[in-house]
Amino acid sequence: MGMTMTQKILAAHAGLESVEAGQLIQAKLDMVLGNDITSPVAINEFEKCGACSVFDKSRIALVLDHFTPNKDIKAAEQCRQTRNFAQKYQIENFFDVGRMGIEHALLPEQGIVVPGDCIIGADSHTCTYGALGAFSTGVGSTDMAAGMIAGETWFKVPSAIQVKLTGKLPKWVSGKDVILHLIGTIGVDGALYKSLEFTGEGVASLSMDDRLCIANMAIEAGAKNGIFPVDQVTLEYGKGRFRREPVIYTADPDAVYDSVVEICLDTLRPTVAFPHLPENTRTIDQVGQVEVDQAVIGSCTNGRMEDLRAAAEILKGRKVASHVRCIIIPGTQNIYLQAIREGLAEIFVEAGAVFSTPTCGPCLGGHMGVLGKGERAISTTNRNFVGRMGHVESEVYLASPAVAAASAVTGYITDPACLFE
Repeated sequence: MGMTMTQKILAAHAGLESVEAGQLIQAKLDMVLGNDITSPVAINEFEKCGACSVFDKSRIALVLDHFTPNKDIKAAEQCRQTRNFAQKYQIENFFDVGRMGIEHALLPEQGIVVPGDCIIGADSHTCTYGALGAFSTGVGSTDMAAGMIAGETWFKVPSAIQVKLTGKLPKWVSGKDVILHLIGTIGVDGALYKSLEFTGEGVASLSMDDRLCIANMAIEAGAKNGIFPVDQVTLEYGKGRFRREPVIYTADPDAVYDSVVEICLDTLRPTVAFPHLPENTRTIDQVGQVEVDQAVIGSCTNGRMEDLRAAAEILKGRKVASHVRCIIIPGTQNIYLQAIREGLAEIFVEAGAVFSTPTCGPCLGGHMGVLGKGERAISTTNRNFVGRMGHVESEVYLASPAVAAASAVTGYITDPACLFE
């Protein structure tokens, strides 16, 4: 029986010739990731079991990104504990304020994760790295602790859904619209504990930023992971970046999939997820006039250069509506610098937006954009659950950077194309 990409990676890391869906395996890990919220819990478990060493100080990444720069005393203590652990065990991939970024933007940028890797992270959006042709998935903090100690963990091999992409995205339609469309089609539990494997000739037309965004939100369909084939776009992205030699796996022609979903990129429209689930999607033509109080452009989903460029193209020469707060957050320090060098930061500030240091910030109701009662946000983040960005009676509408920027200008959810007619 043929294997999917994910199954081939898991088989190789388990030292097996083949695996099949539902099989329990023990697999070696290439990277174990934690952040300032999940790492302290893992560190407590690490110490509680009497561990006195990590399996490989170069294969652990600790990124202080969620509540940083520290928003309160508790956040400061969590970061201090993680910082002390990193120093004690000489963790090579430790990223503190000033050199950190949002973890799922930072690790690909720094070449810390590469094609063919098996990666776990104590954050559900660790599935982002499937964009590079790696198997990556979120785990609990206890599993993170075990991974830091042993360098391996157990998995139940997932079955897969094949997502066939054809065509090419139109102007003002991006990877965010692709994944929102998919989640709207199959639902938030449509890929529960399955691998979303993206295939088809349409993959070649997607940039790496598009792929990272799509893989990032695989978890919002309940998926164990999302994964893209390694192609020229992947290898070009990795030139001078990947810290290890990539290993390329391809699905067998007779790989078994539970189902096949076909998406024609040519016909996609800007898509918005209404409260309070990512599956509650409507195309921009079905939205109506929904006023917003805040626009957030950033997060591990949409804080990359293409996202900022799209927002800047819309905001240039325009002003944010007087009743709207527009917050723009680059994913990493390098992206922050590039935005300054390209003049994007000036465009944002002149438009009346806030241009922040890299942080997860408002995505999880952390800081720098928490919503009050009755407020609405149009956001490029990945979740719009009740109370996700603040008060339980606030609302979050998920959209692409282009839609968020256009909405910041008009004050209501807007098709960006309308601003250029």
